[in-house]
Amino acid sequence: MEQRRVGRSDVFVSRLGLGCVTFGREIDEAESFRLLDQAVDGGITLLDTAEGYGGGNAQLYRQRTLGVSDVREKSDEMHSSEKIIGRWLRARGNREQVVIQTKISGRYEKAEIARAIEASLTRLQTDRIDLYLLHQFDATVPLVEAIEALERAAQAGKIRAFGCSNFSAAQLREALRVNQGRGLHRFEAIQSVYSLVAREIEQELIPLCERQQIGVITYSPLAAGFLSGKYTPDRQAVPKGSRFDVIPGHADLYFHEESFRRLDRLRELSAATGIPMARLALGWALKNQSITSVLIGATTPAHIANGLEALQLRFQSDWLI
Repeated sequence: MEQRRVGRSDVFVSRLGLGCVTFGREIDEAESFRLLDQAVDGGITLLDTAEGYGGGNAQLYRQRTLGVSDVREKSDEMHSSEKIIGRWLRARGNREQVVIQTKISGRYEKAEIARAIEASLTRLQTDRIDLYLLHQFDATVPLVEAIEALERAAQAGKIRAFGCSNFSAAQLREALRVNQGRGLHRFEAIQSVYSLVAREIEQELIPLCERQQIGVITYSPLAAGFLSGKYTPDRQAVPKGSRFDVIPGHADLYFHEESFRRLDRLRELSAATGIPMARLALGWALKNQSITSVLIGATTPAHIANGLEALQLRFQSDWLI
């Protein structure tokens, strides 16, 4: 599989990456191991996770945001995504074959970033993190404090390169200004949502990253499964165990009239071409050459197979969605 350089760093990642948010949440450890094996066998080297990904974390999210205390996850283990990857790395002994990307989800004080990096290293059972990202913008802590903490970790060899996730173009510009003003290492990557029903990064963010040579890693090309066609506007009919069931907030993002119109156009193109909707949606994201790597989520081997097949898809210019 094609390997692409992330920004100006020495980190190279596969064109297709595996998002590991489902580990311990929608799928158990044994199935997670099988999917990791399949992904690496297929040429995928980038594994994306975060300290906030886990079955226990998802349960806590619902309790705090929805007041719901039921169990919908395969595990109640906190940070199960990182921990499962760590146990898999130890079992397979293949740390040098993969690129690990993880993220801090808490506040970005220097001490908190240092603590979070150490905790992720322990859970992942590794001595360094290849790409370390701030999970979202934190307006309560000066950005310079976070960047200085990341710089210190990079100098200590604990992270190879760092960046951000879910930042706006303006927030990324501010980070670059801080880096340049103090002679610090800069953000080399940004992770953003990108799909047929979430195209905002095309306006400002992608052009900025092209000018600054920053790697763009996108996630949710199927809009958390929305573009697979299994959902209807009826929120009460969401399939049990699906991502929209485990994390109901997905519906707020995608259950809109325009999103369902695009979904209908995707369904029509699928019927006309004989290509599954999910493969077409992923192929649409992959055709954007400004994107360094596209992350796919998976709960079954078929999801990874779809991703590998989408890499071979030549998305035609007259396939308008």
